Amino acid sequence: MVTLGIETSCDETAAAVIRNGRILSNIVSSSVSLHEKYGGVIPEIASRFHIEYISQVTKKALKKARITFSDLDQIAVTEAPGLPGSLLAGKSFAKALSYSLGIPLVGVNHLAAHLYANFLVKNSPSVQYPFVGAVVSGGHTNIFICEGSFNDLAILGRTRDDAIGEAFDKVAKILGIGYPGGPRIEKYAKRFTHPLHTRAGFTKKSPVNFPRTYLDKDSFDFSLSGLKTAVLYYVKNRKMPRREISRVSWSFQEAVFDVLAEKIVKACKKFRIKEVLLGGGVIANMRLRARLKLVCKKLGYKLFYPPPALCVDNAAMVAGLGEVLLKKEV
Repeated sequence: MVTLGIETSCDETAAAVIRNGRILSNIVSSSVSLHEKYGGVIPEIASRFHIEYISQVTKKALKKARITFSDLDQIAVTEAPGLPGSLLAGKSFAKALSYSLGIPLVGVNHLAAHLYANFLVKNSPSVQYPFVGAVVSGGHTNIFICEGSFNDLAILGRTRDDAIGEAFDKVAKILGIGYPGGPRIEKYAKRFTHPLHTRAGFTKKSPVNFPRTYLDKDSFDFSLSGLKTAVLYYVKNRKMPRREISRVSWSFQEAVFDVLAEKIVKACKKFRIKEVLLGGGVIANMRLRARLKLVCKKLGYKLFYPPPALCVDNAAMVAGLGEVLLKKEV
């Protein structure tokens, strides 16, 4: 069974080919450089980029997989959530291709696909149901519970304002370190604890005690607007040399990850679940992986996360989930 996946939910134009759960190709073309000067994704620019490159990316994916259009058995495309114009570009292309080839088409939930990326990792321990899932990206911060199949995926909590990735972008803009914010803040945060920089005076000051925004004790929801505002007021009218940017970056990052870790653990304890799946672009952050790995190991939970290439928006995860949805196996 050969499945073509199409992903255009935001600013990445992606196509991938899966054969029976094995990735044959996974091509991603990003328009991030076009959005950099604006400090965020411009929907109109993203949509036009998809229209211009979707055909080329798809042909490249087929070529790398060493197959032709006639070898395809089915197509999976991101259906929601995402930017309306971006989604329309991908769905229109996939529908036209499906109709012309006379093969089935299935719509895939973008967030579910991020979690499904864990099932595509080679030589990893098998994921067991039920599990708690966390999708952490530029546009989404959601915690899920999955009882027995992806058809049972239910949201426990979500952001009430900024997603974690979005908050990283905005704080990076406040600090004047550019876009995208996630990799920039991670880079500066590493300098705060690096031994060479410690000797250079980077850690003479203690971390900034930014607030941990937990909301009420029974909620699994997130709110990052208060933390973002705290950073803004801390930086305002303050000199920000590199080592101070590193200090703020590390402190902000830790405050965010503290809350995320607590929400995941809280969900596991409430529902007595010991399997945790992660997905989304922010999961590529090595400090976050290390924090959650330590927390889960201490509590006896199994933690799963994809390699960085399958954390960012990609079509392999879409094709993989689409393949099993068409087989009605999940």
